[in-house]
Amino acid sequence: MLLDFNHLVIKYNMKINGVLHIGAHYGEEHSLYKMNNINKIVYFEPLKSNFEVLKSNVVDDSILYNIALGQEEKEIEMFVETANNGQSSSILEPVLHLNQYPHITFDSKENVMMKRLDDVIDNSNGEYNFINIDVQGYELEVFKGSTKTLENVDYIIAEINRDEVYKNCAKINELSEFLGNYGFVLVEESWDGGTWGDGLFVKQ
Repeated sequence: MLLDFNHLVIKYNMKINGVLHIGAHYGEEHSLYKMNNINKIVYFEPLKSNFEVLKSNVVDDSILYNIALGQEEKEIEMFVETANNGQSSSILEPVLHLNQYPHITFDSKENVMMKRLDDVIDNSNGEYNFINIDVQGYELEVFKGSTKTLENVDYIIAEINRDEVYKNCAKINELSEFLGNYGFVLVEESWDGGTWGDGLFVKQ
């Protein structure tokens, strides 16, 4: 996460009930959530090797799902890399990523199960009002399967792109337009990656 989570919580007086963390990797942000007294956490991580590490790192009562999220339920193939501990792996084929990070090669593929967030989580009571999502350009497709969930979400930190880092990845304007339909406004951006970064969306 490129944005300073603790700073954002204070700056925007974020009252977080629970977290849906999509693209959890190894659960690196778990200590940040706990530091902010967030105890309702659900992690989604599709790759088996990453999920095994996640399970060993998160040993409390957080809920862990070894699935991908999208706008339909199906089995889908992921492009997998290991040089960056799988952090750059994606459902989308890498494009500019190959030029920007030539040391990261996508040498294998893995079939994973995809589901819709709305079919996995009942968020009608707003139990989870914060989404942290980093799925390497697939964010918009995840949100298309999360429309009911979004109704009771107040904050989103999402990876954002302004170029084709991955094939047909959603650009920042597309993501902002879609989330705008649910009352979200982009209030913070970090473009440390150059063509990609992180954004904080807050429901107005």
